[in-house]
Amino acid sequence: MKFSYRFVLLSLCLLSVFVAPACDPQGRAAKDDKSKLKVGIVFDIGGKDDRSFNAAAWEGVKRAAQDFPIVLRDVEPGDPTSIEPAMRAFAERGFDLIIGVGFAQTPIMQDVATDYPNIKFAIIDGVILKRNAQGKPIEGQFAENVASLVFKEHQGSYLVGMIAAKKSQTGVVGFIGGMDIPLIHKFATGYEEGARAVNPNIRVIDNYVGVTDAAWNNPGKGKELAVAQINKG
Repeated sequence: MKFSYRFVLLSLCLLSVFVAPACDPQGRAAKDDKSKLKVGIVFDIGGKDDRSFNAAAWEGVKRAAQDFPIVLRDVEPGDPTSIEPAMRAFAERGFDLIIGVGFAQTPIMQDVATDYPNIKFAIIDGVILKRNAQGKPIEGQFAENVASLVFKEHQGSYLVGMIAAKKSQTGVVGFIGGMDIPLIHKFATGYEEGARAVNPNIRVIDNYVGVTDAAWNNPGKGKELAVAQINKG
């Protein structure tokens, strides 16, 4: 993929999470300035104040708003059906960069980015492919107008697993994932391997909050699972 220098830097700024606020508390940008890049971000369900994935992305774009000459707009979808209209609205308004937060937006951005080839897009935890004449994604060929931001999630959770094993006084540790999907399984695998690197005989209990998008915003269920794991050692 070929992107301008400032586009690449702006996309990477999305990953800056421990930073000072750069926009007003409501995320409203100043009056549009044609000399600035217009950047729109569409959050996943849970919104930018979820103290997790969305919040990290929000901190990143606020940092970008501080470091680069951009006008920032954001949308917090109330339900999954609101994501595509929000993304298309940014595209229709001629935004320079549109960011989608989360793998669940991959099929949506696949369609929208194809329909707006002259607009730059970025997606977290998703990969957008080129399409052939029949409109089918071409495996191994990435869309030229999309930056796919993917990570080796298991490496971070491996270290967390090591720490958990070192701290454990019972030889039992727990892992609680959000949605029961392959992406979170990667976190779980890294965590378990890290724990076993410290203690090959350690017992790892793993649970998932749910199998739908609602799992990302259900702290009550997370607490219930955590208490159950504690009671198991």
